[in-house]
Amino acid sequence: MFPRKIDGKSQSWQYNSHDIEFSEPVRRIQLLLSRLESIIDEAPPDTGPRRFGNISFRKWYQILESRVAELFDEALGSDFHETSTNTSAKEATARTELTAYFLGSFGSAQRLDYGTGHELSFLAFLGCLWKLGAFPDADPGVEERGIVLGIIEPYLELIRSLIKTYNLEPAGTHGVWGLDDHSFAPYIFGSAQYSPAIHESDETPTEGSLLGVPSPTQITKDNIVQKERKTNMYFSAIGFIYDVKKGPFWEHSPMLYDISGVKEGWGKINKGMIKMYNAEVLSKFPVVQHFPFGSLFSWDRDPNAISPPRTMHSLSRQQQTNALTGQASVASQAASTHAPWSQPGSSLPGSTAAPGAAPTPRESSMSGTAHPSATRMPLRTTLSDSSRNHPGPMAPTRAPWAQQPPAGSSDDASNIPGPTRAPWAKQP
Repeated sequence: MFPRKIDGKSQSWQYNSHDIEFSEPVRRIQLLLSRLESIIDEAPPDTGPRRFGNISFRKWYQILESRVAELFDEALGSDFHETSTNTSAKEATARTELTAYFLGSFGSAQRLDYGTGHELSFLAFLGCLWKLGAFPDADPGVEERGIVLGIIEPYLELIRSLIKTYNLEPAGTHGVWGLDDHSFAPYIFGSAQYSPAIHESDETPTEGSLLGVPSPTQITKDNIVQKERKTNMYFSAIGFIYDVKKGPFWEHSPMLYDISGVKEGWGKINKGMIKMYNAEVLSKFPVVQHFPFGSLFSWDRDPNAISPPRTMHSLSRQQQTNALTGQASVASQAASTHAPWSQPGSSLPGSTAAPGAAPTPRESSMSGTAHPSATRMPLRTTLSDSSRNHPGPMAPTRAPWAQQPPAGSSDDASNIPGPTRAPWAKQP
């Protein structure tokens, strides 16, 4: 999507441009998306009162499920019907995995919402087709641009129609502190459209802008947005925000407003958007928890990956799990006061440990640092055996810090001091 330097001139690719040729698979998927938009007429929105999403979206989704096989035959052909991604008959076919990603691309019929996780599912659907060789070989960047402008942008337009028609709620949104309530991909591709032109062998630019394009600050001007949204995916997403939200832009979209102040240009914005997508979409469990893994996109653990840092959320979940299993949580063990003899390396009372030697601190399994030693009281190492005493007044139980009676004295009741009377008590 980055502009190219060809024969000393800059070549950019805009949405609805005649300079882009779409391959036959791209045109078939375009037809598929247009069929999905026509289903809206078969499932008109419910006119009754509603607080959240319109329940007629469930009917639209049911129609999609019932026709997905027919739609795939038209768009993909019968080649994908029996294509298996594994030699085992028990494994799901490629068509099964494609269907799962495709049906997960248009929101949740149960929750009546749509978010970046559903957008990710559609990108995975296209990624599966790419892996299976559904798109023809072409010069570098040619087919990729056709997919972005010929499939992804029409898909986003379909999603916007579904959101406005059925009032779909944002899924997993951060409110005003999120980038966008529903989408993320158009900001990556759209900022690339306005980045500086490069040669085929150059690395992607990290700053600067293409000559003649609007500056990032222009997103706050409605007339500029309405003009640029017809050709640029970034401004197309901004234009949809203007369609569904009212009020000052800095108030309902503060993050996009702050990003518009980047002085290094669209190249810097594109680099930041990619980092943010990795952090806020791919690395967030609430977003990817519904992403299915199979043979085309498998779940493979990296043995060299660094363990994620422990957070209060993970500790809270561990405490709940331990409470159900009857085990003490890591946090409660770390916060408890340990007995002096429970520390590794310390000795029991009366042992041969050197007097005054500090016990070895117990290492924490979370941070790797030692717990601070708790305040300990000196323990009495010998206790009198009262089991053989004659019946009568019991010998007093002394505190560990109490002094031992002098030699030759008896521990009988006569040595017990009298009760302590209150100052106002009368003398007998």
